[in-house]
Order: sequence, then structure tokens, then C-alpha cells
Amino acid sequence: MTLPFQEPVLVFGLAVLIFLISPFIMSKLRIPGIIGPILAGVIVGPSGIGLLERGETIQLLGSVGLLFIIFIAGLELDIDGFKKYRTRSIGFGLMSFFIPMVFGTALALYLDFSLSAAILLGSIVGSHTLLAYPIASRLGIAKNKAVTTAIGGTLMTDTFAMLILAGVVGLAGGDTSAEFWMRLIISTVIFALIVMVGAPLMAKWFFRNSSNDGQMEFNFVLTVMFVAGALALLAGLEPIIGAFLAGLALNRYIYDHGTLMNRIRFTGNALFIPFFLLSVGMLMDVSVLFSSAEAWVMLAVVLGSVLIGKSIASMITSKIYGYNRNENLVIIGLTIPQAAATLAATLVGFDLGLLNVATVNAVIVMILLTCIAGPYFTEKFGRKLAETEEMGEASVQDDRPERILIPVANPKTTNTLLDLSFVVRKAKASEEPIYPLSVVQRDVKSVENAVAGAEKMLTQAIGYAAGAEIPARSLIKVDRNPGRGIERAVAEERITTVIAGWNGQKSTKTKLFGSVIDNFLDHTNERAMIVKLGHPLNTTDRIVLLIPNGSDRKPGFTDAIRIVKGMASLLNTVLEVLIIRDQTEPYEKILSSIKPDVNTYIHRLKSWQELYNQPVESLRKNDLVIVMSARKGTIAWHPELDQLPGRLAVANPESFIIFYPTETGETDVRGARGTDVPKEVLLRRDYD
Repeated sequence: MTLPFQEPVLVFGLAVLIFLISPFIMSKLRIPGIIGPILAGVIVGPSGIGLLERGETIQLLGSVGLLFIIFIAGLELDIDGFKKYRTRSIGFGLMSFFIPMVFGTALALYLDFSLSAAILLGSIVGSHTLLAYPIASRLGIAKNKAVTTAIGGTLMTDTFAMLILAGVVGLAGGDTSAEFWMRLIISTVIFALIVMVGAPLMAKWFFRNSSNDGQMEFNFVLTVMFVAGALALLAGLEPIIGAFLAGLALNRYIYDHGTLMNRIRFTGNALFIPFFLLSVGMLMDVSVLFSSAEAWVMLAVVLGSVLIGKSIASMITSKIYGYNRNENLVIIGLTIPQAAATLAATLVGFDLGLLNVATVNAVIVMILLTCIAGPYFTEKFGRKLAETEEMGEASVQDDRPERILIPVANPKTTNTLLDLSFVVRKAKASEEPIYPLSVVQRDVKSVENAVAGAEKMLTQAIGYAAGAEIPARSLIKVDRNPGRGIERAVAEERITTVIAGWNGQKSTKTKLFGSVIDNFLDHTNERAMIVKLGHPLNTTDRIVLLIPNGSDRKPGFTDAIRIVKGMASLLNTVLEVLIIRDQTEPYEKILSSIKPDVNTYIHRLKSWQELYNQPVESLRKNDLVIVMSARKGTIAWHPELDQLPGRLAVANPESFIIFYPTETGETDVRGARGTDVPKEVLLRRDYD
């Protein structure tokens, strides 16, 4: 056995051993896990004990890992938040990039760097990586205005860094003519249009026809990422620019908590990204730090440029837009870490001969220090910011554990219902498992065979939930009446939400949805969502919310609006609200007070007939219609609500949800279920 290792099994085995052990060591030292593979690369690399060399295998897997980092950053970017606060995001992004860049470029020129090398070094310190974003997400402040500003600014800083990198590559090649720059600009525009227009169109078609095939969906995503990277090369750009644009293009079709996103993160974080970090660590030569004063000077230059430049940009932005101290420090914590774009540009600069070993070492040490400081600031001051926001919302939160029940009967629609349950669970920030349920009728010829079939179907549901890392607990109830079985499950498991599928057909004219659904609606007060989904959730273009008059007086209305807004945020859609025969001001106040912030448009309809004549007829194929309904006899119930599901079932939209807010705490004016509405209730309504 010779050193460094050449046998692929030994190389790969040592690498995955490092990936396994380093997180434990970093957690003990309270250092972000991203640092582990980098330090390991320093130790086992050519400048360390020499167990591994930075050969073709390491470089290949590392390049794929770099594409994954940039691609995931594009997928996770809050585009709606950027659009809403684009002015401040653009302003902050420009300052956050160019202030550190001016510092870095000026100091590099003072140290006799070439113009190309100085500009590249300036762009390196101008970019940043949202390393601490998962902390902000975990603390529940991801939609805070200051956090959104920082995230939106990332789009600007990384884009500028990548464009400058492309220009520097051209300068290093000796091509400085006007023709080169014109060709670069034209090819960049054409490339961006192909990716940003073509990829979404392909994604919409593919996801509508993929039949929830996880392997095909994952391969489709990889294809888009690598094809975009290849097109970037043809345009004279770096592949990471293609990966970033591919992530932006697919952003709204791969929602954050879904099975597909989990597979992407898992593959990247478990394998390819650690290889990239390991390869970066192998570039560092520790001996240079102790034998050359130049390395320490360069460390002071790059670290000072980052800390001073990013802090100045954050303070100016906070002063202009009135962000408090905690928000200012959270922005600093989010924007000082250097990792993905920094490492990418450094690696390219080193390969081109623009940056020497001393500079590479200084950049890597700077990455280590900023990756420790950034998460620390975000954790410490983000927690204070979260506590402040929670105090403002404490009065409207439903503190019951959110438990979602999904009655499953048709294997073809099970995954779609589970996807919706994942969205609702995320919108409610629940940590509870979901509850797939199968009700077996007691009077079937062979209960045992029916139960075995139910177990098989539920096993598939549990496996699908596991793919999204969503805990699930399967339930089987044996009952003569399936509706009663659902009712029993709601009571026994303390269910707060029932998500049930509907095929759009009524068994008789006297039934609203059918005997099973009608039965549990009549005998439960919990939140219920009756669903007919004809297109994948991630291809939804718009959520249309229909609100009948008097809905704001229902005790569960505010919580229902929180779920709907959460769904719109998670699916990256706009929210179109239609208020039927009621004043818009109370609803505008409620909608504006509930987070998250989404693009919301509110309209008033004078009558139910106007709803049928105009909005329903103008609904589009990829709209998701949500009707804020009410059980018969309760506040906000109207006879038209019984007719609306049937009308929607034959209208243009393929997908709609009849949403029944929770009625716990509401005065029950229904008397016996299914009886006529009491006279005193009728007197309070102005029917058409």
C-alpha cells in the first residue's frame, strides 16, 4: 500500500470515513460542520500527511459538489420576498458587493497584484454564502424583512461575482477587445434566456406528466442542472453560473419541504458537497502560513475587507429602512460567511495562475473564521429577533399540537394528498407526524384480507412520507361506516386537520360530497380540507381564495388564513382573494397582520352570481382554488356553499380545496346535524 492512496476503494473509503467522523468532532468544538471536511483536507492532503492527492477523482466529485452548492442556493432563494423588497434587496446587494470589493481591489493593487488578480480578489470578498440561512429558517425568521433583504442581496452579490469571474477569465486569456466583451454579453443574455425561459416550461410539462416517479424527477433535475452548466461553458461562462440560474428557474417547482427537495439536499449534502470541501482543504499549505509573512498580510486584507465591508453595507441598509439592532446583526451574520462562490472563484483564480498559494491559504483561513462568526451572530441575535416576533403573535396562535389525518382509499391519489399534507404541516410549523388512515368496513366478506390490503397501501404512504423526512404513523380502523371510522380516528388521535380526497362526483342530489365525507363533516368540528387535485402542487401558478361574507367572525378563520398564506409562500404563488358580499377592510387587516408575507390581491364581488359569471369562468388550468367554507348552520354558511363544489368540479380549474375552518369554541347553532337552519340564524343573513 503506497501513499498517497491510488486504489479507488481506499480513496473513497477514507473520504466517506472523514465525512462520517468530522461532524461529530466539529459539534464537540461548536464549529459549523462545513468546516470539518475542509480541515480534514488540510490534514490528509498533499501538504499534510499525504494520504490523498488532489487527483482527477477528487476534482471530479468536488466539481459536482460545487454545482450542487450553487444549485441548491438558487432553489432556496426566496424569489417572492426578493420581488416584494426588491428595491432594498438590490440596494443592499450592490453595497454588500461593491464596498468590500473596493477595499479588496485597492489593497491588492497596493500589494502589486495585477489588475485581473486584484479585481478577482475584490469580487471574492464581495460575494457571500448563506451558510447561516438554515439557522434563520429554524428560528422562524426566514420571512423577516431584514432576512429577506439579506437573501435577496445574495442574488445580486453572487451574480456580480460570477460575471466578474467570467470577465477575469477572458482577461487572463489575453482577450480584452471590444469584440470579446460584446460576444460575452450577447452569449450571456442568450444563455440566460434559454435557461430562465426554457427550464420552467420543461419543468411544468414534466411534472404534470411524471406520475410522481421519484427517480425520474430526480434525474430530470440533475439533467437541467448539468445541461445549464454545459450551456454556461458554451457561452464563455463558468458552469456554476448555469447551476445557479437552473436553481432559480426550478425554484417554484421544487418546494422546500417536498420529497424531491429532500432527495436533492440529501444527495448533495451527504456525498458531493463534502467532496468539494475536502478538495478545497487539500489546496491549503499550512507551512506557508508559518514561513511567509505574505500569507498573514493577505489574511488581514481579505478578512478585513469582508468584515468591514459587509458591516458597513448592513449598517447603512439598516439605517435607511429602520431595521433594529438585532436585525442589523442578523444581516451581518448572514452575509459575512464565505464559502460557495468564494471557493469557486478562488479555485478558478488559482488554476489560472492569478492567485498564489499564500493567497489561497489566506482565503481558506478567512473562510474558516467567517463560517464560525456568521452562524454565531445569526444564532445569537436571530433568537432574540424570533422572541420579539413571537411576542407579537402569541395572541393569535393555536397552541394545540397539529396532527393531520389523511384518509387514503385510492392509491393513485395518495401521494398527491400526502404532498398537500406536507405543505399544510410546514405552514403550521408542526413537529407532529402525519396520520395516513385506512378504514376497513366490518361487513366485507373477509376483513382479514381487507386489513392486509390496507396495510400494504399504508406502507406505501409511509415510505413516501419517509422520502420527504416527514414522520408518519399509519392507522387502520374497522367500522361498518367509513365515515364513522374517520370520526373515531379524529377523536382517538386528537386530530386537528383532516385532508380527504374527492373525485368530484356526488352519489345523490341530497349529498354534498358523498356519504363518507358528509358523515365525518357532520360529526366533527375540526379543520377539514376536501380536495380535488388534478395537477401537481408544484406547478400551481396562483391560489384563488373565495371568502363568503361573515367568515371573519368564525373562530378558526385567522388560523385558516395563516395556513393558506403559508401554502402560497411555500408554493411560491400569488394569492388572489375574492370577498363575496362583504366589506374588504376587515379581511385586508387580517391578511396583512398574518405572516408570511406573500403577494396578495383582494377583490370584492357583489353577489354569488358575479362569482359564477366572471371569476369562475376566468380561472386558469394551473390555478388552485380554495373555498373558505362552513358547515351548515354555522357562522358564514350560505346555501350557495353547497352548490359551489359541484360547479367547480365541472369548471376550468383542475384543482380546488373546500376548506372548513375549525369550529372548536364556536357556538353550535345547528342543533341536530342535518336539520334545517334555525330561524334566528336565517334572520341574521341577507340571502340573494
